Amino acid sequence: MNYLTAGESHGSQLTGIIEGFPAGVHLDLKQLNQQLAARQGGYGRGNRQKIEHDQVELVGGVRHQETLGSPLALVIKNIDHSHWSKIMDPLSPANEKNTLRKVERPRPGHADLVGGMKYRQRDLRNVLERSSARETAMRVAIGSICKQLLAQLGINLVGYVEQVGKIEAASNYPTDVKQIEKQIKLNDLRIIDQAQIERIHQLIDQTKKAGDTLGGIIRVVVENLPAGLGSYTSWNTKLDAKLAAAVMGVNAIKGVEIGDGFKAAARFGSQVMDPICWDEANGWSRTSDHLGGFEGGMTNGMPIIIKAAMKPIPTLYKALPSVNLTTHQVQKANVERSDTTAIVPASLVVESVVAIELAKVVTATFDGSNLTRLKQQLTAYRQEIREY
Repeated sequence: MNYLTAGESHGSQLTGIIEGFPAGVHLDLKQLNQQLAARQGGYGRGNRQKIEHDQVELVGGVRHQETLGSPLALVIKNIDHSHWSKIMDPLSPANEKNTLRKVERPRPGHADLVGGMKYRQRDLRNVLERSSARETAMRVAIGSICKQLLAQLGINLVGYVEQVGKIEAASNYPTDVKQIEKQIKLNDLRIIDQAQIERIHQLIDQTKKAGDTLGGIIRVVVENLPAGLGSYTSWNTKLDAKLAAAVMGVNAIKGVEIGDGFKAAARFGSQVMDPICWDEANGWSRTSDHLGGFEGGMTNGMPIIIKAAMKPIPTLYKALPSVNLTTHQVQKANVERSDTTAIVPASLVVESVVAIELAKVVTATFDGSNLTRLKQQLTAYRQEIREY
C-alpha cells in the first residue's frame, strides 16, 4: 500500500491517491468528514478555518460504499481558491495582475528560502503554496480511511495533545483508546486534563496578542496490534523507524519519541526494560510498557506509544527580520494568514500518518487484496502468536 498527495494551499483542490488498499472495506464518508472538521477546529486556529469547510469526495476505487481494490482517488476542494483563481491559474502566463501576491521576503523557519534556492524560484509563493500545512488535510482524509480499515481489524488508535507551550496537559498517561477519546471530546484542546483548559486558553490568548506562536507535544496510543509486525533483519524493515520517519514528515515536527524516549537515557536498564510474563488465557505479555510497544524494531503486543514535539508555527504576525530576495535589503519577513498554535490539528495529522504506516505494514505482512482474507490471516496469526 502507498499513497500520494498533490495540490497547493490556494489551488483549486487537494488530490490524494491510495494504491494497494484492500477490497471489501466499508467506508463511512461521514466519519471521514468528521475527521476533516476536527482538523479545522481547536483553540488558537486562524481565520482561514472560517472560510474552508473541508469535505472529501471519493472519485475512484469505491462502489456502493465498499473499496474495490483499485486505486482510491480523493478530492478536497479549496473554497478559498475563489479569491486566488487568477493568482493560482495554472495555464495563464505570468503578468502584472496575477503576480501581485509575489513573495520575496522569506520567513525564518519556513521552507521559503531554501526551497527557492533548490528549485530556482524567485517568487517564493511557488514554494510556500506546497510546503503549507494545508496539504495535511488530505493526509487526514487518507489516515481516516486507514483508521477505518484498522478498526475493522480490531486495531484502534488516537492522537491527542499532551502539552501546549510549557503547560503540561496530562497528569497521567492512559493507554485505553476509548477512554482517551471520551476525555478529549470534552474540550477544544484535545487534552485529557480538564483542569488545564483555562490556563492554556489564557496562554494562547496572550501569545496571540503578542503576535507570537506556540508549539507543544502530541501523544499517540495504538491498541491491539499483534506482536511481530516489522522486522529486526534490516534497518529499513524496522517498524518503529518507519513510524518515526512518517511522524517527522508532518509539518513543524522536530522530535519523535517511542515509549519513554529520551527519558530512558537517564535511567538504569532495570527501570526501562519491560519484564516478560505469560499466562494461559492471554499468552505472552509485558508487565510495563516503557519501550512503547517495540523491541528490535518489531511490535511486542503492548500498546504503541509515540510522542511528537511540534515547534511553534514560523509565521509570526510580529514578523522577524529577513532579507529581500531582489534588493538584499533587510526587511521584515512576509506574513501569511496563520494560527497562533496548530497543536490541536497537528495531533490529528500525527494520528493519521501513524494509521497510514500501520495499514501499510498490516497489508504487507498479510494478504492485503481483500478484507475478509486479511481478517482470516490476521486472526490465525494472533492465535499462533498466543500459542507460541
